[in-house]
Amino acid sequence: MGSRLDLRLMPSLTEITHLIIDMDGVLYHGDRAMPMLSEFFSFLRERPIPFILATNNSTRTPQEYADKLVRMGVQVSPDEILVSGQATARFLAREYPHGTRVHVFGMPALKQAMMDEGFVLADKDVQLVVASMDREVTYEKLKRATLLIRGGARFIATNLDPTNPSEEGLIPGTGAMIVALQTASGVKPMSIGKPEPTMYELAMEQMGARPTTTAAIGDRVDTDILGGKKAGLITICVLSGSSDRTEAEAIETDMIFDDIAHLLETWKRL
Repeated sequence: MGSRLDLRLMPSLTEITHLIIDMDGVLYHGDRAMPMLSEFFSFLRERPIPFILATNNSTRTPQEYADKLVRMGVQVSPDEILVSGQATARFLAREYPHGTRVHVFGMPALKQAMMDEGFVLADKDVQLVVASMDREVTYEKLKRATLLIRGGARFIATNLDPTNPSEEGLIPGTGAMIVALQTASGVKPMSIGKPEPTMYELAMEQMGARPTTTAAIGDRVDTDILGGKKAGLITICVLSGSSDRTEAEAIETDMIFDDIAHLLETWKRL
């Protein structure tokens, strides 16, 4: 990135007081940390710039994500992590009373998030079907959720990501599961995760942040960057995950960097 573009970026970077950071494709690929990961977090702590790590991936709990980052040399509190399952549970808890019966199509982390907000997990007589990634999906699970939705339960998706970045490449994401349920039930779900602004709004509320001085860092234009724009945030795309420069420029991302190491080096120079 040339010096002329760096000068254009200077005011925006220096105005940032809070960050909402995606994880997959930004901080790591699978179990491989991105270059200068620990230095990036040291920089944020020293400033200090409060942050929330916000991911559409609901297959792990915040504690499990924190443990994963520890193995990569980074100390992050579970309170600094927001997964789409949590966001979904918190959003629904504002609309439904404690004890509402919910069927969860997803991993144990999503089930825990729903229980933490006072929902009761059930397989019949439910008001809600909350669906996400299930790495142990079976026909029976698809059938049960489909019948409940067809029976009148409200259909909620944690997110619609069609793929997830991994060490092997892009692999099926939550959206692949949701399409199957939507096709079978004939019902389009309400989605809570990015690119909807809900997760960003919950993260800002948690930090006491304002949109005009909060930046969203992500690798996926159609979720991270679009969601940040919907929430009125400064948007930063890193090219280390799903989207390329052409896609990032097409949506008028505020800043584009090769990866967080490139972002860190530029930020340090200001």
